[in-house]
Amino acid sequence: MKKLRILFVCVGNACRSQMAEGFAKHLGADIVEAHSAGMMPLGSVPSQTRKVMLEKDAPIDDQFPKGVEVYRNTEFDLVINMSGIILPKGLKEKERRWTVGDPYGSGDGEFRQVRDDIEARVRELLQQVRDAKGDVPAPAPPKRGLFGFGKS
Repeated sequence: MKKLRILFVCVGNACRSQMAEGFAKHLGADIVEAHSAGMMPLGSVPSQTRKVMLEKDAPIDDQFPKGVEVYRNTEFDLVINMSGIILPKGLKEKERRWTVGDPYGSGDGEFRQVRDDIEARVRELLQQVRDAKGDVPAPAPPKRGLFGFGKS
């Protein structure tokens, strides 16, 4: 099975996309090649991001913030956008959006909540990739809220 190339994008490439890349590498290195980037990358990954990932035995010591422009000539099979910002041409065609809160500047509790949300999403995505036998999985149907409205 070929590895799917996935790019996780958030605003600063310091929290959410770093967590997603870390979980994808930790849990799915056999089926995905994971990368992350930011629309407006920060200078470093906050210690809280590293700390909460270590709590899950998913260290991200070798990861650092970088901008999406670093990947302008890289082909991805899937781009997970958590930034809420329109992606540049070349990335938006492979986009799938995840609405995930940004913990930057928050306490450890918020970082852990976001980490756990991202871990669940990455686990689900990896299962979909396994089920699709290495192909890009079809998007999951939206989860329905109390009144039938989609919930991401």
